[in-house]
Amino acid sequence: MGDMVMIVEGKNDKKRLRRLLTDDIDIYCTFGSLSTERLERLKRKIGQREVFIFTDNDASGRKIRGILRDTFPDAEQMYTKKGYAGVEGTPDEYLIQQLEKVGLDEFLLPLSPGFDAT
Repeated sequence: MGDMVMIVEGKNDKKRLRRLLTDDIDIYCTFGSLSTERLERLKRKIGQREVFIFTDNDASGRKIRGILRDTFPDAEQMYTKKGYAGVEGTPDEYLIQQLEKVGLDEFLLPLSPGFDAT
């Protein structure tokens, strides 16, 4: 178990970020909703680890980000740019920029051959 945790909305977001990040960072999903019970389970799993939140820039993402911000006030907040189809539909280049911005550069995996940064 790593010292850092990324929280995303769905399993496709998790799959997308897993391709970019080393296994040193655990990735948990909210699965689109956060009941009190699910939040408590998440808090227990995470414990004292450093938290990064990466959500979509839509109404649902903003709502989830607000709840997570209250639960994990010290967490780093990231979100997709308006117009992108959520984390799963965001270009790798933009995801990488966001991850670098919050200091996760050392946990980025090398891009697979054929990556087009344009």
